[in-house]
Amino acid sequence: MTKIIAVCNQKGGVGKTTTAVNLAASFAALEKNTLLIDMDPQGNASQGVGFNEVQDEDIHEALNLAENPDSLNYDSLKNIIKPTNLDFLKIITSGPDLAALEIELVNVMSRERRLERVVKIIKPHFDFIIIDSPPSLNLLTLNALTAATSVLIPVQCEYYALQGLAELFNTIRLVQKNLNSDLKIEGTLLTMYDARLSLSKQVAEEVRSCISEKVFQSIIPRNVKLSEAPSHGKPVILYDVQSSGAQAYVKLAEEILHGEQ
Repeated sequence: MTKIIAVCNQKGGVGKTTTAVNLAASFAALEKNTLLIDMDPQGNASQGVGFNEVQDEDIHEALNLAENPDSLNYDSLKNIIKPTNLDFLKIITSGPDLAALEIELVNVMSRERRLERVVKIIKPHFDFIIIDSPPSLNLLTLNALTAATSVLIPVQCEYYALQGLAELFNTIRLVQKNLNSDLKIEGTLLTMYDARLSLSKQVAEEVRSCISEKVFQSIIPRNVKLSEAPSHGKPVILYDVQSSGAQAYVKLAEEILHGEQ
């Protein structure tokens, strides 16, 4: 069964897109057929795998096609699914036009289910689908949560790490109640961890004690290679596979796979 993971946190700068890109790349490196869906109009996940130019066919077009679910099929969507430099990783890119979607859909029925319709058609072709959500609790994020089987929450090891998480968990509960009763919390991921700082250790302890849901054993360190890789249009596993950042995301992918067994 295809696992569909939405990577969500309405706070910016927590490593959300870094996690979506590098978790997807790590699954691909483990030879799992993986699709990365960029649901952020900024398109950073697309840039992170080498798509610096806006594509003619992207997630905005896919969501428009989903207006008529009866005519939606894989043939109508396959040109939107782009290959990457990893054999087992494909992507549906994003661009600035996606930002207009909320206005376009304001009076449309089932507007939260557009992505769900797209995912339903394409999921038989993939083992994992990773959705990068925008840094806000808007209609695009609701679409991601409605389409997903689980949600992964990156939390940075800095002051105010827990700020806003109550609102996010409340949104997840509302989605579970009204839109997607099967949605589960995959886990909370500690990011930007600096073992040299007592603050990072304190935040990690606080997160583990305050969040009742699963917190991953895998921790993503502060790592210069993770920061450099996007500017080269590569996941860190292609930029520097020996780096601590690359190894941490492979361990996270393995932890999730182990949890499936």
